[in-house]
Order: sequence, then C-alpha cells, then structure tokens
Amino acid sequence: MFLVVGGTSFLGQSLLDQMKDSSYPLRILLEPAVESPPLPSGLSFDTALSSLQDERGVRAAMVGIDTILHVGGARLGTGPGDPGESQARGAEVLVSAAREAGVKRIVYVSQLGADRASAYPLLQANARVEEAVQRSGLAYTILRSSVLYGEGDAFTTGLAQLIAASPLFFMLPGDGTTTFQPLWVRDLATSILWALDIEETVGNVYSVGGPEYFTLEEIIRIIMHEAAMLRILIKTRPPFLRFGAGVLQRTLPRSPVNTHWIDYLAVSRTTDLNTLPRVFGLAPSRMEDRLDYLRDKNWGWVFLRNQFGRNR
Repeated sequence: MFLVVGGTSFLGQSLLDQMKDSSYPLRILLEPAVESPPLPSGLSFDTALSSLQDERGVRAAMVGIDTILHVGGARLGTGPGDPGESQARGAEVLVSAAREAGVKRIVYVSQLGADRASAYPLLQANARVEEAVQRSGLAYTILRSSVLYGEGDAFTTGLAQLIAASPLFFMLPGDGTTTFQPLWVRDLATSILWALDIEETVGNVYSVGGPEYFTLEEIIRIIMHEAAMLRILIKTRPPFLRFGAGVLQRTLPRSPVNTHWIDYLAVSRTTDLNTLPRVFGLAPSRMEDRLDYLRDKNWGWVFLRNQFGRNR
C-alpha cells in the first residue's frame, strides 16, 4: 500500500490524479484542517488524519504501508514563518514510524538548492528532510525539483495575479537575469511513479528540471504574452520586494507572493537538461506548450476573488 504525504499540495494533487488508473491500495495522510481539503474524485483511497508531529497518529497511518511518497515538502507558496523546524521534526517522526512499521521504500521530493548552509529557510528545510530520509535506513529516492508550473501553481499564476494587480508597471526582481528551468508538474508526478519501477533509482538523489533555461525576465514576458497583459518592467532590488511581500502577507487574506517566494527568485535554479530523459526515459514538456491555463482568464478578477471571495 502507498502512503501519500502532501496529497493536497499542488504536486500531490497532480500525483493523485495520475494514480487514478492504478489498482494499488492507497492511503493519504491529511493534516487536520478547518476546511475540507481538495481531494481528487474518481480515486479509491483510505485517509489517515494526523499532523506529522503527532507520533501516535503517524504510527497509526503506517499500518499496512510498504511505500511512502512524500511530496509535501516546503516549496513556493509556503506561508509566512520559518518552515525548517516543523519540516525537519515531521520528517524525523515519519521515518521513525516507517522503520517501526517495516516500510520498504520512501520517495521524497525536495528542490534544487536544498542545503543546510543555504541563506534561505525553504532550502534549509528541504535539506534537513533529505538528511532524515537518507539516515532512515529505508530504501530511498530523492528528487530535487526545479520550480514547478501548471494550473493552480504558486509560480506562473502567482506572477499572473501580481502582473494584473500592477497597473502599467511591474517590479522585476533584481535585474531579471536569474535563471530557472521550469518543470511541468505532471512530468514530475510521472517521474515519481516511474521511479518506483526503476531499481537503479534506489539510494540516489536526482536533480531534475524542464528541457529549457529561462531568465526570470523571459518567464515574466512569456506569462504576459500568454495572459494578454502588457506592463513596463522596472528592475527592483530584492530587499525592497521582500519588504513589500511582507506587507502583502500581513494585509491580504491570500497574498500571491511571500518572502520565501522572493528569496527563491533571487538565485538561479538550474540543473542538467538530460536527467529526466536519461534516468527516467521521459521527455519533459516545453513550457510554452503547457501554459494554456493562463489564456482567456481575467487575472485581475482572480486576484480579487482570492482576497475577498467566500472560499478564503
């Protein structure tokens, strides 16, 4: 039986959608929440309700599990505050319970740049979880992913909302030359599932990304083109943007940007273009072929609805 950790995340929902045709028993670990979490229809699964810090609840969720798919690590879109301590503590509880329950394998999705010495809390958090997984004694595979995009993401749709909310001008982080390798979320979800059938991936850490490199300025111009929005780009120092992101976090119910998000965009995130084809036999999608969800949508209205709609 699979246990999916982070099944309600952006990546988790794509992964579960691709598991609809699988006959393998599935359990989803859900964090307690006031609102009902977004779960896919047409999928047969059990649920376990527990925080990752709840040792008893996590142990109960492990009954009958042989494979863990942990796709709920800290990524773009993570809320305010330092996610490092809770992420690391939760991972330690998870792997300890997995060892006790005789779980055979764990796949963890981290992100490019994960490093304990990083200046950015998101990347420190992912590095600490990686270490817990590698020390667990379980057969493991770690995928360090580049920035993900797709309908409902925090990257392209967050930028589209910010562009729509910025009349005439848009503040470009830094000089716009930081470089990224955007990866379509369904390509990563496919790689996770295919890794389970590739014995060579056990005990390895892979850095994966899309088939193209783009500067941040190029990405913003692509988004403006697809969403039919035109703005004058004004190069802005990241400290000013970080301050502005902090203000938005404190004043908006659902800010499309946060300080972690600004930190992530401050440094280039790229890796080998050939890892997915070479290791997984997967040809990743070109970004401009997968942005149809940006078209024919009023992103200014989306921004307002997210802030003042009933579903917040």
